[in-house]
Amino acid sequence: MWLGSKGPSGFSPSSTAEKVTQGIDGTGLAAIVTGASSGIGAETARVLALRGVHVVMGVRNMADGRNVKEAIMKEVPTAKVDVMELDLSSMASVRKFASDFHSSGLPLNILINNAGVVVTPFTLSQDNIELHFATNHIGHFLLTNLLLETMKSTAHESKNEGRIVCVSSYGHRSTYPEGIRFDGINDKSGYETWRAYGQSKLANILHANELNQHLKEEGVDITVNSLHPGAIMTNILRDNSLLNGNSFLNGIVRSLAKYLLKNVQQGAATTCYVAMHPQVKGVGGEYFADSNLAKSTSQAKDMELAKKLWEFSMSLIG
Repeated sequence: MWLGSKGPSGFSPSSTAEKVTQGIDGTGLAAIVTGASSGIGAETARVLALRGVHVVMGVRNMADGRNVKEAIMKEVPTAKVDVMELDLSSMASVRKFASDFHSSGLPLNILINNAGVVVTPFTLSQDNIELHFATNHIGHFLLTNLLLETMKSTAHESKNEGRIVCVSSYGHRSTYPEGIRFDGINDKSGYETWRAYGQSKLANILHANELNQHLKEEGVDITVNSLHPGAIMTNILRDNSLLNGNSFLNGIVRSLAKYLLKNVQQGAATTCYVAMHPQVKGVGGEYFADSNLAKSTSQAKDMELAKKLWEFSMSLIG
């Protein structure tokens, strides 16, 4: 259980996703949650569905996704939940997901870019991009780009503010002083897993800030924010080669986690808060933690770096 005092929003690190959305009616809204087959993604999907939102779960593992949907429907028989296949490490999969979503005819009020991999060994994606950067940033960058027109039309027709939420981490720590490595990003020499992960999550914040600025200049009623969910023990660590195969170390980490880390219900709180709470209406280009506004690093606020990343990302998605 994670402890901490309440912030200006009235919520704290121990607040749960249900707590921060209590009394909020999401009926008539539609949302996409990536990585919704486990962890905070699954909890985010559950709580949004609980509040009446029509949730589309974008998942890599369809069997796991269907199990989560079944659990949600058992708890909330009136819930509207769809499961669609989405592998963010593959641009072809992202494009197919977007195409299938468009074919469904659903509106889109909320896009939650949640999925991610962490500290995997050096691997290239199907598109020959380093896996952290491909999955955590480029996949979401492309997905958002492909869904943006639908979000714009939904916001215009429904008169409801659209919200794009980018789940990041480490945005308030200056762990990566060199920012993002654009040249040689796919080069195995000098590769460090945590550094690769860190720059992909920094990219999430920069993407959110730059996209929010674009939409603001267009006068579109869509806000984009990023957040740190907090330190959470979820099965995202299935990709961690240090823990896999080491049952003793894995046991120690998981035992300590119960006392030092947030649980999943607390971990999904900030995502649900930024996606649904009236306090966040009209707020864009900001960084949140513990369901409150938070300070990010100087790199995360670097708009020149954000522009450079935008151009680089556009070149990668073609």
